[in-house]
Parts: sequence; structure tokens; C-alpha cells
Amino acid sequence: MRDLIEEIFNGLAAPFYFGQILVQKGDDAGFVLLHRDDASLDPLQTYQDAEDAVEIAKYDDAGNYRPLKTAPNLRHGWRLELATAEELRRALDYFYPSRLAVFAAWKKGCLKTTALRETLDRQSGMYRVAAKISDPQINDLVADFCRSDSGCLRTILWKRDRNGVIASTKLPKQKFDSGVDQIVVRPESSTPATVPLFCQEPCNLLVAECRKVVKGAGAADL
Repeated sequence: MRDLIEEIFNGLAAPFYFGQILVQKGDDAGFVLLHRDDASLDPLQTYQDAEDAVEIAKYDDAGNYRPLKTAPNLRHGWRLELATAEELRRALDYFYPSRLAVFAAWKKGCLKTTALRETLDRQSGMYRVAAKISDPQINDLVADFCRSDSGCLRTILWKRDRNGVIASTKLPKQKFDSGVDQIVVRPESSTPATVPLFCQEPCNLLVAECRKVVKGAGAADL
């Protein structure tokens, strides 16, 4: 997979968007990363190490911990200057873990997806009950939890079940479109290209939410 990532990554030309990040060419053949909302702001707090992305991505603007790194709440006010493509690749993986690898696999046509029901059916222990969630409950939960404006910026590729039922009929069709920027639904043609953040299988946080729905809001053992 490492060679596949490098092959795809080397084909990316800055500037481009990766989630809420704008990647630009630096003055000395390096790269500059910043929040896409901050493109016209100066000065910004400057960092120069790929590992700094770990701390930048940890908290939102209010200082709250971000358990879901693809949530649309990446903090503002920073500028990350990197010298090499390898550092850039590492930094992007810190900001959005595994999303570059998933994009590379999708680009090569070898990305496998897992349906929500399949994910729920293989749960054990305290999460086993999550499999009892009804289809209408899934429809409502996914529409709220995964929505791009306040939930998650990933483009959903997985289905509700093995029959290929859509994850939620209450989400806009753009949420499932690999060619759509989940931040700007109708981007202008002059804007940088967007590398999508793909969701190939339901995350652990969604599984936990399914359990909560089944157990009932406010249940004593949640």
C-alpha cells in the first residue's frame, strides 16, 4: 500500500483541497498547508514540522477535543511549512488518518466497502445490541450524524446493507458523489482541485451512536 500511496500522491499538484486544508506550493519548492478559510489571512502561527499536524488537529477553535478528525471543525489560525513531499504526505495523514490511503485505493479501483448492517452484525460485547437498530432509525441517525455541515466531511461509499440500500435517503445526493467537495457543494471552476475524504465503512463512532439509539436516550447503562 505504501507504493500505491506514493504513486497517487506524486500525481497531486498543488494547490488542492484536502478536507478543510488548502495545500499550496511554497516559495522554495516546498509546501504550505493552512485552513482553507485562512487563505487570505496574515499573520498566522507558523509551524515547520509534519508532526505539528498532530497537535493542530487535536482541538477545535474553542479548545474542545476532536474525536472525529474528519468533522468540519478543524481549528483556524495556523500555517504549516514543509520542505518535502514525504513530509506533506505524513502531515496529511496526521490531519486525516488513512484518508490518503483510502483515496489511493479508490483511485486504483481496489477499494472495498463494508455495509453498515455487516459492521453491526460483527459487533460483540456491549456493542452487540447495536445490530437491533431499525432501518428507519438508521435513516434518521446517518442523516444527522454524517451530514457534511456539522457531522463528517467524508463522502459515503458504503451502503446500509448487502442489498445495496442507500445509507440514508435524508442526505443530499452530493454526500455520495465522489466528485463533489463536501465543504462547497457547487465549487467554482477556478477553485483548486479537491481530493475527497472517502468513507469506505461505518466508523466506530457511528456504531456507538447506533447502540445509543437502540438503548434509548438517557438509559442508565449508557
